[in-house]
Formats: sequence, C-alpha cells, structure tokens
Amino acid sequence: MKLIKLSFLLALMLPVTILAQTKATITIQNNSALDRKENIVEIKWSSLLSSYPQIDTANFVVISPNTKKQVPFQLEHKGNKAIQNLLVQLDIKAKSTVTLSIQKGKPEPLTAKTYARYVPERMDDFAWENDKIAFRAYGKALEKTEGDAYGFDVWVKSTSKLVLNDRYKRNDYHIDHGDGLDYYHVGYTLGAGNMAPYINDTIRYSGNYHRWKVLDNGPLRSSFQLSYDTWNTGSIKVTAVKTISLDAGSQLNRIENAYSFDDKNPMPVVVGIIRRDKAGVISLNEQQGILGYWEPAFEKEGTTAVGVILSTPAKKMWVDKDQLLAKTEVKNNEPVIYYTGAAWDKAGKFTNPKQWMDYLDHFNQEIQNPLIVSVK
Repeated sequence: MKLIKLSFLLALMLPVTILAQTKATITIQNNSALDRKENIVEIKWSSLLSSYPQIDTANFVVISPNTKKQVPFQLEHKGNKAIQNLLVQLDIKAKSTVTLSIQKGKPEPLTAKTYARYVPERMDDFAWENDKIAFRAYGKALEKTEGDAYGFDVWVKSTSKLVLNDRYKRNDYHIDHGDGLDYYHVGYTLGAGNMAPYINDTIRYSGNYHRWKVLDNGPLRSSFQLSYDTWNTGSIKVTAVKTISLDAGSQLNRIENAYSFDDKNPMPVVVGIIRRDKAGVISLNEQQGILGYWEPAFEKEGTTAVGVILSTPAKKMWVDKDQLLAKTEVKNNEPVIYYTGAAWDKAGKFTNPKQWMDYLDHFNQEIQNPLIVSVK
C-alpha cells in the first residue's frame, strides 16, 4: 500500500517538475507613484536558473502574457564569462505589477540601442551612446595637445539611431548633418559631470584615461571601465577606475568610481558641469543631491541640458566662474555611485528648463524607489 501511494505521489509531482524546467515566471512590482517609461529591469540570472535550470541561453524568449509579444532582452555579463543578469526593457505604470514568462523559443532580432568603443583613430577617444544621447572621454594621446580637455564631452542627437561610427568616419561631427553634432565645449573643466578629488579647495584633475575595458555592449546596456594612472593631488597620490554604464532610453549614465589612496580619512571630491558665459537656468538641490543646468542657447545649434544626481550626501553645492560643482566624499577602495548625463532641446523631448529639472527629479525618485523583482 505504501508503495502504491508513493508511486501516486511521484506521478502527481512529475508534471510540476517538468514545468519548472521548461519555463519561469518573472513578476515586477512598481509600488511607487511613478510611471516608469523605457525602464531597464535587472533580473538575477542565478534566480532564473533556480526556477528554470534547463534554460538554453541561445533558445529562449521573454513573453508578455498580456500582449503575447516578445519583450526585448539582453544577457548582461559585467565583464565576466558567466551571465550575471537578464535585462528587459519595459514601461511600468505606477502602483502596478507586470508579469513576464520565460520559455523556449527563437528570439526576434533586436536593433542595438546602446554602443561603446575605443576610438584609436581619434587620439584615444572612448565614445558611447544610446538611442537618446552620446558622450566621450579623452585618452592619453590627447594630453598636452591643443585640443586637450579634462571632463566628459556630450554629442547631441536628434535620432534614435546609433551615430558614433558614422560621425567618426565622416570626421565632420561639428556640423549637424540632420542627426545632431558635437558643439559642447569641455576645456579644462569637468565638462558634463566628471568627478575629481577636491583637496584644499582646489580641483585636482587626473590625466586622461590610460586603459579601457568593455564589459557589455548592447543591445540594451553598454558598460565599460576607464582606468587612470596615479596622480598627485597635492597631499596624497590617487588612482581611479571609473565604471560607466548607459541604458537604452536613459539620458543619464550610471558612474561608479573607485579611488585608491593611502589615507584612512574620506577624500573630498566634486562632480562638475562647465558653466557658459551667458545666462542659463541653474538648479542646486543639496537636499536631494541634484545638480541641474539648462545652458543658454548656442547660436543656431540649440540648447544642451546637463544634470548630476549624487547617491551620497552632498556636502555643498555652488557655482564658480567656470563650473557648477557638487561636493561629496569617498573612502579608499569603496566605490561611489552617481548619475550624470545630458539632453538636447532639438531632439524634442525637453524644450524648456522645467521639463529637464522634472526629469532629473523623476529619475532620482526612481532610484529611491526600486522595483521589486521575483522569479518562480
């Protein structure tokens, strides 16, 4: 009798086991009062493997049960051989829950929305972009030349297409050929949101980045590391590694800086935005750690908006003759995270300073109210 009961129980359990091995269900909760558009959501790959151990990384799809359509996704490695996260792009309304199904299938082709690369043909530039905006950092080959600059550069766009390679190939990116251009001047400042040590009331700029490593390269998120040679800040020597990621649909980069220095005390640092000579609209929100700037219009080229959001307390924010500055602190070998980016009024999404400042506030609220993800 016991043997019969055991066989019966195994028979009941078998379909459940098979089901668990052939699909998984992801639930994403937005408990905040924020509508989230074009959000990139991270799902731990280890959680997926626990529910769907037989998953074939080359033969699965993400399906929305509501629309019955595939959801765009990316396998994120973060520079590792093993997969770290499944990334999906979604719109999620306030106070709502989205359910996704992971199952066998052939994924539809997805046009890349992010891209990053080292540009040896242009003095060691490192450039990156998404479907909204583009940026670049300057490399060693540019140091001590007439065009040297310290901060992050912005390339404005009015298209969702990726444009970096075409612009470098043309070697004519200071003219708008219908999709935007590079008219942003950086010079000897922090440009569009770079960070540097701030010792004895002085910004201690590093040299340009020396080594680079791409961690992931689209289609929904591109991330990379820039390493800087040791430099003297006046009292201590510092080395920095900056890990930068840009998601599809976002105006802002996520930047994680790791500083190494021989001091037990925290080191003051500043994030800066270059200030223009003519009047623009400036917002210094120390309490929320948000630095916003709507630049004055630049002749016929339009207006660039730049913003910074700190994740560590802002000790001080101020404006000097060259830059908008936000001061915070870092500890030796403890990464500090902040967000910085830009927008262009001719792209059509932000046409006045209020829209840009509202975007920065909304972005900050999303950081403070993370989505809740579960897998079964």
